[in-house]
Amino acid sequence: MTAVIGWDIGGAHLKAARAEGGRVVEAVQVAAPLRLGLGRLKQSFAEARARLGRADRHAITMTGELADTFESRAEGVKTLTDAAVRELAPSEVTVYAGRGGFVPPAAVGSHVADIASANWHATASLVGALHGSALFMDMGSTTTDIIPVVGGAVATSGYTDGERLASGELIYTGLVRSFLMTMGARAPFDGRWTDLVRENFANMADVQRILGRLPDDADQMMTADGRDKTVPASLARLARMVGRDAADAETSAWTGLAQWFAEVQIRAVTDGALLVLSRNRLPAGAPVVAAGTGAAVVRETARRIGRACVDFEDLLDVAPALRIAASVSAPAAALALLALRQVRAG
Repeated sequence: MTAVIGWDIGGAHLKAARAEGGRVVEAVQVAAPLRLGLGRLKQSFAEARARLGRADRHAITMTGELADTFESRAEGVKTLTDAAVRELAPSEVTVYAGRGGFVPPAAVGSHVADIASANWHATASLVGALHGSALFMDMGSTTTDIIPVVGGAVATSGYTDGERLASGELIYTGLVRSFLMTMGARAPFDGRWTDLVRENFANMADVQRILGRLPDDADQMMTADGRDKTVPASLARLARMVGRDAADAETSAWTGLAQWFAEVQIRAVTDGALLVLSRNRLPAGAPVVAAGTGAAVVRETARRIGRACVDFEDLLDVAPALRIAASVSAPAAALALLALRQVRAG
């Protein structure tokens, strides 16, 4: 049975999924912060491969080319492709160029604009093939994709990160890594609006941890202060955002502040969804398809905009124990299935 592994090389995580016979049989996410260099990425590939095993073919997509490790996106695309080919040798490797289809590694230099940050296109294309029309939304640790799929085809206004940021189809807010100083200029606390400290003292992982909503294994990065990933430590980091110590107020006050930050994020995602829907491309009955580590936020967004919600993993043939992992690694799972279809097509 032909096995294909899809790889999504991000700036913070390496995600991978293995497909056999049209079924997702394994999916993993491994911390791989590119700011620590390619040596860390090599280690992450080895860790993921130990779980995924050998495959007849590997397909890669990426967003990591945007990391400030590289001087340009072109350099990033070339460097990450070369790294993947080395780590996955001797198996065949193909690169996903989004609207350009799959291309061999030797051709990436001619397809940089299509390859760079095209992971969303793989997932949206699979959603189109499996469901027809939907508003596909994938909230990861760092960003949220909002992609209209109409009649089986990706129907975005933009393609590159820059274009999608301008169109509202890419929002730089995620369930884990978004720093709280980016969420607004002020916050309600102790009955008043108070300016936020504009320092990287806390992130959304702290908010979700305090609220008891942080999925297992979602927070794989170091905390803002390098201290523990516990509720008390998160409370201390959150208090710094308003110039205080956690002991300065009751826990309920800090929980209320965390709820406000969570609400700000949901509003931003909901506004993005309504902006995309305002272009009137989607049928009224088309559902939201939710994916990513922040799928719960997407489900709440669907409720607020009055659309049914379908979990991405419900569209797949996936081992029951891997449902959440397949959603978290949605681009990798989609890529593996798309590449497997290409292999079958000859």
